[in-house]
Formats: sequence, structure tokens, C-alpha cells
Amino acid sequence: MTTTSSLKDLHKDTADDFLPLNGTDYIELYVGNAKQSAHYYQHAFGFELVAYAGPETGQREYASYVLQQGRIRLVLTTSLLPRGPIAEHVHHHGDGVKVLALWVDDATNAYAETTQRGAVPVSPPKTTVDHFGEAVTASIKTYGDTIHAFVERKNYSGPFLPGYVHARAPFETTPTGLKYVDHCVGN
Repeated sequence: MTTTSSLKDLHKDTADDFLPLNGTDYIELYVGNAKQSAHYYQHAFGFELVAYAGPETGQREYASYVLQQGRIRLVLTTSLLPRGPIAEHVHHHGDGVKVLALWVDDATNAYAETTQRGAVPVSPPKTTVDHFGEAVTASIKTYGDTIHAFVERKNYSGPFLPGYVHARAPFETTPTGLKYVDHCVGN
């Protein structure tokens, strides 16, 4: 006969979460024209522009607009070069999701735990720093050309990630009531 306390102990031993997730950190879409896409998402869905990286911030290969509504954060990225990974992805797939980023407390551990279990590595843990602090990111392959990134931002207080600056649209947006990402499906 098994007692209640031994059932709890058994459950505790077998239910340790090797990959504790805090939620979806962001979804990055590679698009043909990030400025136009950002404008559309702001007007059609009420997202607010919160951060930007591009030539004005020293980024020479791409431009990214970070939009937010509720706990949903979208990053719309376009290539500034005729060739390269972003341009090739858009040429092959059209506008679409490239990165599903997961918010974790320890990106280094998340990467180690998933790759030890067979995940294919894309980017090992990397710490980036600016005057807002530091963030740690790492990524693994998922299906097709999509990747999962692990984002640790407990020591970061900036607008998005190091390399991005605060940004605001010159017009008002009206949120449509979107609150958070409850699930994602790969097709």
C-alpha cells in the first residue's frame, strides 16, 4: 500500500521540470519590409512601438521594430542586405515567424538541458551588455527553419535587449485587447 506522503514524494521526484519557462518572451518575424509591417500591426491590431534597432543604432545588416500589446512582444525584422540569412529566409518562406523566444531564469541551463536531451544547437549562450544591464540568450533548432531562443533578462532593464533603443510611433494606437500568447502551432 502506498501512503499519501509517499505519492507526493514520488511525484516530486519524477516531476522535476528540467526546463522551467516563465512564458513567451517574444516572437520574431522575418519580413520583407519591417517598417511597413510595424505600421500595419500598430494600426490594424493596436500594437505599440517600444524599441528599435537599425542603421541609426549602429546595426548595418538588419532593422527591427519591437511592438508590444499586453504581454505579447513581436519583433519585425528585415534585412538591409540583398543576401544573407534574413533575406534568404524571406525569399524562401515569405513573411513569417523565425524565432519563438522563451523567457527563462537561466538561459545557459535551458540550452544545456535541451541540447543534452538531443536538441540541435543554433547559438550557444551569449551575454550582451549595454548601459541597462546584461541579457543572456541562446537558441536551438525546432521544426523547419524556425528556432527557439532562450532569453534571460533578470539583470536587464532596457526597452528590449542590448542594442535596441526606446522608440515611439508618432501616432496613437488603440489596443484591440490582445493579452498574451497562449500557444503556438508549427505548420
